[in-house]
Amino acid sequence: MAIEKSPYYSSIYHPWKCLMLFRWGELHLESIFTSERPNFQSIFVRRATTKAYAGRSMKLLHRLAPLSLHDHRNPSLKLNIPKTALRIVLIHESLGLRVSDGDSAKDDPPSSSSETKPPPRAKKRRFAPIKIANQIPMRRRKEIEKALGEVGESPTKWSRNGGTKNHVFMRKRIKPGTIRHMEYDLLDVEIGESWPVPISVIHGSRPGPVVTLLGAVHGDELVGPLALTYLCGPNFMGPDRVIDASALSGTIRIVPIVNLPGYRRMIRDFPDGRDLNRCFPGKPDSNTTSRVAHKLWSKLISTSDYVVDLHSAAKGRTNIPQIRANLAHASSNRIARSFGIETILDSKGPRGSMRRVANEEDIACITYEGGGSDEADPESVQISMYGIINLLRSLRMLPGYPSKPRFRILASGSVWIRSDQGGLLDVLAPAGSFVEEGEIVATITDPELPGVQHDVVSPIRGLLISSATHPFVNSGSPIGHLLPVKRGVTTLKKRLDDEGCLIISGSDGEPPWREDEEIEDIAVFGEWSGGSPDAEWGPAGSTDEEEDN
Repeated sequence: MAIEKSPYYSSIYHPWKCLMLFRWGELHLESIFTSERPNFQSIFVRRATTKAYAGRSMKLLHRLAPLSLHDHRNPSLKLNIPKTALRIVLIHESLGLRVSDGDSAKDDPPSSSSETKPPPRAKKRRFAPIKIANQIPMRRRKEIEKALGEVGESPTKWSRNGGTKNHVFMRKRIKPGTIRHMEYDLLDVEIGESWPVPISVIHGSRPGPVVTLLGAVHGDELVGPLALTYLCGPNFMGPDRVIDASALSGTIRIVPIVNLPGYRRMIRDFPDGRDLNRCFPGKPDSNTTSRVAHKLWSKLISTSDYVVDLHSAAKGRTNIPQIRANLAHASSNRIARSFGIETILDSKGPRGSMRRVANEEDIACITYEGGGSDEADPESVQISMYGIINLLRSLRMLPGYPSKPRFRILASGSVWIRSDQGGLLDVLAPAGSFVEEGEIVATITDPELPGVQHDVVSPIRGLLISSATHPFVNSGSPIGHLLPVKRGVTTLKKRLDDEGCLIISGSDGEPPWREDEEIEDIAVFGEWSGGSPDAEWGPAGSTDEEEDN
C-alpha cells in the first residue's frame, strides 16, 4: 500500500513492518503485509493541528470508498478520504497480494459522489521571491543561477577584530571617522594641463568595503555629477542630513566628474575624440585617453571592492532610471538588486568598458542610467541618490534597512521601434510608458507635405525604457527601446501613473516597500540587437557594442 500525504499531516501509525520513504510535500509508505488480507480497520491517521482540521483524528475505513481487491485488471486503486487532503493508492499486484474469488467489498456501503470528490487544494502563502516568465536563455539562466548560489566570505581586512586602519590614497592617509577632499590629476605632467578632478574620501570608523562612485565618465552626462555633488554635501542622507563618518563601516570614494576636459567642453568624449569608457584598462604609453584610463584603473578602480558608474543616455534620446550589470557575476548581481529599482538589464558591457574589465578582474561594477545628455533630470538624480543609499545599507556600511521594489524586470533582450518614414517626430508615448501591441507611440509629419501623417505603432506589448528626443528622423531611425512583457502585466500595471508611465521606486518620496516584502522577478526573453542594449542607437559604421554606456 502506498500513501500520499499533504504537508498538513504530521504522522502515520501502522501496526505492520513498514518501509518509510519521505519527500518534500508528500509521504510515501510501502507496507510488507504478513497476511493475505490486511486489516484496514487498524490503520489510523493523526493530523497536525491546523485551523482547517483542529487536530482531530479519524479511522480511514469509516470513510473509504468501496474496495475491489479481486479486480486484477486494475493494479492500482486510488481511495479518496472526504474533507481531507489525504489520498491512498492501493497497489496489490506489485506487493504480491493474493485475493480469493470469494472476497468482495459488498459489505462496504457505497459513498456518494460528493464524498469521493477530492477537496480543492488550500492556498498557501508564498514566502520565497516569485519569478515570472523566466525566459532568459537557458545557458545564460544557468550562469545567473550559479552566481546567485555563490556565497563568498568577507575579506579579512573587513573584520572588526583587528580595528580600523588609515585609508591610503594618493600617498595621503585618511584617518578613521574623517572626511577628506582632494584633487586627483588625470595626467602626470610637469607642464601643461594635468586635469585635476575633485575626489571626496569618507573613511568610516569601522572596517568594511571600499565603494567608489563615479560620474561624468562622459562629459555631457550631468545626472551623475549633480547626484554625487549632493552626496558630498550636506544632503547625503536626505535634506540637511550629512553623512556621519563615525557611523560608517568601510570607505566611500566619490568622484563627481571623471571626464573633466569633456565636462568643461560639454562633449561626450575626451579632446582626442576617444570614448574613455572604451579604453579600459588603458596603457601608460599610448594615446591621451588610454593614459587617463590606465591611471584611473590602476589607482582608483582596481583598489575598489564595489564600483557604481552613473550615466545618462547619449544625445538624441532619454532613458528611464535603470541598472545595467552582468548578472552572472555574483557580487555585481548582488549590488544590482540592492540598488532598489525595477529595471535591470543583463549584459556584460562593451569591450573596453570599465564595467566589463572590472568584472573580469572580479571587481563588482554596475552602471546606472537615467535621463539624457546635456540635462539634469530631477527624477533621475533623486533615484540615483536613493539607489546609492540602498546599496550602502545593503552592504551594511550605513545604518538602516535598504528598500526594495515590489517587482523587478530582468531583461536579456529588447525590441526596437523604428520609423519607416522621414520627417519631424512627435512622441506620444514617452520613456517609461507601458504600451500595447498596435498602440500609436509617435507620429511623423513633413512640412513639405501638409496633411500627410505617418503613425508609428508598437510591434508588441511592453515597457518603453528609452525614447527619441531629437525631432528629425529618417527611415530606419530608432524611435523607442521596448522591453517585451508577456507575463506579470497585472503586477506592472499597479505601478503605473495616470498617464500610463511606470512609477519608479525612489521617485515618489518615501520608499513604498521595505526589505521584508515579496519581490516578483519579471524576466524578459531575447538577446540584445547588436550585442548590447544601446548598440542600435549608434552612428553608421560604429562597432557592435560602441554605444552602450
